[in-house]
Amino acid sequence: MAESDPKIRRTGAPDGQAPDRPPGGRAEEPPPWPRIEPSSDGRGKRPEKQPMVPKQGRRTLITIFVALLAVNVIFALVTGRPESSTQVPYSPFFLQQVEQGNVQEISSKGETIDGKLKEKSPYKPQGAKKTTDVEHFKTQVPTFVNTDQLTKDLQSSGVVLNAKNPDSGRNPLLTLILAFGPTILIIGGLIWLMRRAASMGGAGGLGAFSRSRARLAEPGAMRVTFADVAGIDEAEDELHEIVDFLRRPERYARLGARIPRGVMLYGSPGTGKTLLARAVAGEANVPFFSSSASEFVEAIVGVGASRVRDLFKQAKEAGPAIIFIDELDAIGRARGPAAGFGGNDEREQTLNQILTEMDGFEGDSGVIVIAATNRPDALDPALLRPGRFDRRIAVMAPDKVGREAILRIHSRGMPLGDEVDLGRIAASTPGMTGADLALLVNEAALFAARREHAVIEQRDFTDSIEKIVLGTERQVVMSQADRERTAYHEAGHALVGMLTAGADPVRKVSIIPRGQALGVTLSTPEADKYGYERSELLGRIRVMLGGRAAEKVVYGETTTGAESDIQQLTRIARSMVGRWGMSDAIGAVAVSSSENAGPLLPGASETSEHTQRLIDEEVRKIVDEAEQQTIALLERERDRLESLARALLEHETLDQDEAYEAAGVDAAPVPAPLS
Repeated sequence: MAESDPKIRRTGAPDGQAPDRPPGGRAEEPPPWPRIEPSSDGRGKRPEKQPMVPKQGRRTLITIFVALLAVNVIFALVTGRPESSTQVPYSPFFLQQVEQGNVQEISSKGETIDGKLKEKSPYKPQGAKKTTDVEHFKTQVPTFVNTDQLTKDLQSSGVVLNAKNPDSGRNPLLTLILAFGPTILIIGGLIWLMRRAASMGGAGGLGAFSRSRARLAEPGAMRVTFADVAGIDEAEDELHEIVDFLRRPERYARLGARIPRGVMLYGSPGTGKTLLARAVAGEANVPFFSSSASEFVEAIVGVGASRVRDLFKQAKEAGPAIIFIDELDAIGRARGPAAGFGGNDEREQTLNQILTEMDGFEGDSGVIVIAATNRPDALDPALLRPGRFDRRIAVMAPDKVGREAILRIHSRGMPLGDEVDLGRIAASTPGMTGADLALLVNEAALFAARREHAVIEQRDFTDSIEKIVLGTERQVVMSQADRERTAYHEAGHALVGMLTAGADPVRKVSIIPRGQALGVTLSTPEADKYGYERSELLGRIRVMLGGRAAEKVVYGETTTGAESDIQQLTRIARSMVGRWGMSDAIGAVAVSSSENAGPLLPGASETSEHTQRLIDEEVRKIVDEAEQQTIALLERERDRLESLARALLEHETLDQDEAYEAAGVDAAPVPAPLS
């Protein structure tokens, strides 16, 4: 995909309009937009986004290093070190070679003689085991030797006498070049690259390092449309207006309406926020700049703000366009005095630049910012004020109808068996998001492939649900005592769920280890729930206490197997007291956050030590009462507990009908059982 396209900008016509568009607006025909060449003065041409090192720079850099390598090799060959000389004794070796006329030339310096023989002569140094062939030699003239006589003997033998060493080594100039040349060339190359980057880059001389890393999808390249989105119809309807504005802005400009400059998508992970943004770009058929908020922040202060400026500059020049910033809370968290050194750290500078750009770009630039976050409560209030992110859209988990539509989208092109009922599967997966359902369909296809099925069967989908919800089966060898204790534990959960008003129906009970658990009990509601009564929450707490209570009833003591149950029921009880006002002692006062019901609610007044102690007492009271009621229930229904535990030990896994039959309890009608 091209990094930039100068034909996107629509300029060069009178009054800034394309020739084929009516006065006062754009053509009524939907995109793709007409592509017009930029004007002769360069206006309308989108700036090319250069990499950290341009292609020309890369070739030059490679050429420099290859040249350095070649220069080193050439200098090493041409100006190599002189051949090594062998130290030989003056007598008898040197004198014998002179007498034999085998000495070609010598050079003396003081009492040292360096020379070269006409033909190599064997020489065995004293104490050595091997004989060496000598051509270049070095010897020391004793002080008592008559040098005049030696000179006559050398002249008579035709030896060339030199006044200096014939092997003087490298030329000093070449030595300097060889020593410092590569270093000078490397430094010069780096300076050239730095100056090139500075000339390409933005503010502060940071160069390409400060350029935006947002990915650009050209018009027509984004193939995702609203047809690929399901289960979040309300959010989709809100965004249809954005698409209509990008297609027909004159419709709104005629009435003086201004399209929202920013759209905030918030909701749980996996609900489809990013998919919605891509669908908007695909429907509007405009340039789509996508980036994660964390990509703006660097260790170097000022880089993030520079990248924000560069991103908005590119988007305005390519307008109409869409900027999508994912996980905005990474840089958009609320500012405070303790956020950094004087509130001027890199993250805050980046946030300030985003605020400035969103409030500063022209209203008719056609740039719309779409952001996604899982934590809207943590965002800075300045981001959410009118004029920036004017519209905030909640993207929630889909209901049963939405889940069925999502399953149909993800199973398009897959061979499904005739018995596959996507409606039943959707009813069996309350609370699942679009990402969860995509994983479910893929896992079902993997199950079918491993089993060599010609099509994906209903059993593949049910096994996929169990794998995702309950966990993957583990091959753990358990002793008989552990199996029995696990069976009673899970039978306690299941039986309390069957006999407690307000509890979700039991769908499956198993003592096969899955994930980190030695056994599992699956309970799901018959329909999607968006609110819980106090009795329903107490029922859930009793079900979670069912396993621990069964151990107390049967064995008189408990084990560590109830750790996860205790954590979940404590979270529910503390939320009942601190968040939902379900305690008469506390009343309708929010004293806990929505995160984990532990820390204080942001912006709420601090609670006193007495209130905190009262919260703990109320939580303890709720749990203790629920446990006493659960133990009393299981003691009353001990026969049913024993029957259900024996059935688990025999079959290991019981479906809904089998579990209710083993416990002797009438099962309520269920729209979509798991098996």
